[in-house]
Formats: sequence, C-alpha cells, structure tokens
Amino acid sequence: MAIASWWGESLLGAGADRHPWVISHTGESRSELRSAVAELGRTFSDHGIGERSTVLLRMRPSFTYVRVLLALWSRGAQVILVDFRATAAEYEPLIDLLQPQYVIVSDQHAGPATGFEQEVPFRIRSRPSGVPTASGVCLVQFSSGSTGRPKVIGRTPESLLAELDRHAGLAELPRAGDRLLVLNSIVHTMGLVTGLLYALHVRATVVLPDTPTPSDVLRLARETGAVALYGVPAHFELLAKVKEAPSLPALRLAVTGGERLPVEVYEEFHRRYGTRLSQVYGVTETGLLAAGLHGPRPPALGTVVPGVETKVVDQELYVRLDRSPYLLGDQPDRYVDGWLRTFDRFAMDDSSGALSILGRLDSLVTIGGLKVDLAEVEAVLRAHPGVSETVVVHHEVIEAYVGGEATPDVGELIAWCRERLSAVKVPKRFFVTRELPRNKTGKLLRDRNAIRSAL
Repeated sequence: MAIASWWGESLLGAGADRHPWVISHTGESRSELRSAVAELGRTFSDHGIGERSTVLLRMRPSFTYVRVLLALWSRGAQVILVDFRATAAEYEPLIDLLQPQYVIVSDQHAGPATGFEQEVPFRIRSRPSGVPTASGVCLVQFSSGSTGRPKVIGRTPESLLAELDRHAGLAELPRAGDRLLVLNSIVHTMGLVTGLLYALHVRATVVLPDTPTPSDVLRLARETGAVALYGVPAHFELLAKVKEAPSLPALRLAVTGGERLPVEVYEEFHRRYGTRLSQVYGVTETGLLAAGLHGPRPPALGTVVPGVETKVVDQELYVRLDRSPYLLGDQPDRYVDGWLRTFDRFAMDDSSGALSILGRLDSLVTIGGLKVDLAEVEAVLRAHPGVSETVVVHHEVIEAYVGGEATPDVGELIAWCRERLSAVKVPKRFFVTRELPRNKTGKLLRDRNAIRSAL
C-alpha cells in the first residue's frame, strides 16, 4: 500500500466534517485539519518532498506537529520520529546512521514543553547526501532504550492499519463522537497510535491537555466529558493523589501501558474515581498485542487481542510477524523464523487464555546456582510504605535503586527485605533517592550505567 493512499483513505477520508478531531487550547475540525495538511503538503512539494522521501521529524507536541506529520505522509514520505526532548548529541548520530534527505525541527521554540501547544515554528533542512527509502516503511521509531541502546523499528502502512483495526475490534474503546483524553507522548506508540491515529480512524475526538498538572487534567476531563483517559502508571499515581479531585461522571475507561501497574495505584485510583485501571500491552515493533479493558487486578492483564498470533515458550511471549521490524538488520536474536521475541515474561491460563505479567526475561538471574527473579524483589520493595518506585539490577551482586519522598533508611530497607525474602534475594547494595531517572516515554531506566550516570 502506498503511503499517500493509506493517509487519504484511512485517516481523514474525503468531504468536509465539522466534528472536532482535537480539543486542547481550542478545537479544530476535521475539515480544518484537512485544509491545513493540504497547504503544508504544497509547501513540502515545493521543497522536493514526495514519494519515498525520507524525513527526520523532531517537533514539540502541537497542532503544527500533527499537521506536519500527516502532510508528510500525504506526500508519500517516510517519517523518522525523534522525541522533541532529544538533544542534538542524541539525535544527530541518528541522522548519520539513517541518512534522511530532510530534517524538520522546531528548535527555534526554546524552553521546556509544558503541554500540548497550538502553533510552533519549524524549519526544513535539505540534505543532498540523504538516501530515499527503498522499503514500504512509512514510520520509523526507536525502542524506549530502558534496557540499553534503542533499536531502529520500521512500520508499514499495512502494519499500522492492522493495528488500528485491532483497536476498533475492542468494543470497550471509544467510538465516533466520543472524547478520549491522552496523557501519553504523541511521539511514541501508545499516544500516537492508540490515541491520536485511532481517534482519527474512528472519528472520535482526542483531548490533549495544554497544561499537564494533575488538577488541570482532571478539570479538562470533566469539562470535555471524556469517556476515556490514557496514560502511564506514573500519571495515574499523580491523579490518585489530588486532594480535591472533581468527580468524573462520563469516565468509563482508564487505560495504562508502558510498564507494570503497581497494585496500590490500581486500588487508589479506583477508590478515588470509581473506575478500574485497565492495562494494555504492546511493543513498538507491533503496537497493541493484549488488553484487559475490564480492569482486572494486576498482575492479571487480559487476553491477546484478535488478529494477533502469539505463543508463550518458557514464559516468554512470541509474536508472529511476516517481516522483521528492524530496519538495520542488527537484531538477529529478536526475530527468528517469523517470530518476534518480546523478552517479556507472562503466565497464560490454559482455559481462558488470560495473561498475567511476570516481568522481563532478563529479570531472571542465577546466584549461587539458584534462580532469582528481580521483579519479585522489586515488588517487595514497592510494598514498603516509604517507597514509590524501584529498579533492581544484578551487577556482581543484587543492587536496588529506590525512590520515595520519605527516602527510607537503607538499614530499614534491608530489614524489610530480610523479613520477606530468602537471604539470596536480599539486595547487597541500596541506592536511595527521592526520584529515579526515567526515559523520554516516562519508563524507569533499567540500564545500570544509565541509572548511575543520571543519579
């Protein structure tokens, strides 16, 4: 499928439509979006951007960003998405690696982003040495890199459209006319596909906060009548702590993904708002894979969504794909004989097919001939009243990195673990701070060197 055809047929379609596709500072109708995209498309055409052009895009979350992304697709270009928070030292090596023909950035707009903006200036830089795409890939993303170097991942129009159809097949998700409030970054898979592109696909309205404070998010959810709220566990933890939170009578679905949902966040959010948090699971390589939209209690997740073929081998989840998603061909251990290894561990109920999240495959280590699951150690530490987040790694010995407002004493943490874990599982080194470092998608860093350099 040509990229331009996918854009025209599947996202906005034809004809005027006054229904808003977005609510933020203001609203914008689908017809207004179409007009803005068409105008940008002419601008890009004047710069020579067309079918098979490769464009690296790094822009702040805004109306402008969405229009630019869609206009590039309307021209048949391949878009390489780079997080707007990436520094020059981080994204310039990607330019050298992928050799895009064009780079579009909004660097002139200085200062940290504080939410979804309306208009941001951008500039287009042509790279005569750049290389057009020889594949049908329309979207290039990078894995979160929470456990090491990010992987370069390509998605085709067919892959994205199949994922959108998987979303549309889930009856609990919003439909045409519904409003869904998205807290996830729209540069990354959950915010971009599950939020923005899905809303365009089914004619729903996406609500994007212009200020990200918990009280403002709740106010906007109430004022807009949002039926769904999307975020990561850290978002819902903050929302559950708002002292004078408004009621959300329209809210019927709260969806979280990206990392494991702590039971205490699940329970507190339900107590405050009457809606159970529902977990979804996916990977950048494929998008949505499994969902528990009825809000099962963690670690229970739900079942594999229709249209996906999976298997669980030695607790690891594999996904059937007809092609490798890795553009550089440098991940031979992750795509083998048509199966993608997720390196995520699950238990599957034989009768219902329901999955329960166990953790990462690389969270299993051998100490003194005994298997130790570092995810179990993390769960014990998170149960401490003074701990809000933790990462446990193995480097010669078990190390625990602990975050919490109360910054509990190391001796207290050692005693806590000794009461609840066998001696071999008790961390030998503790590093306590108020807040642990996260990557740009909001996930806790799990690479030891990255953690230590950030602390």
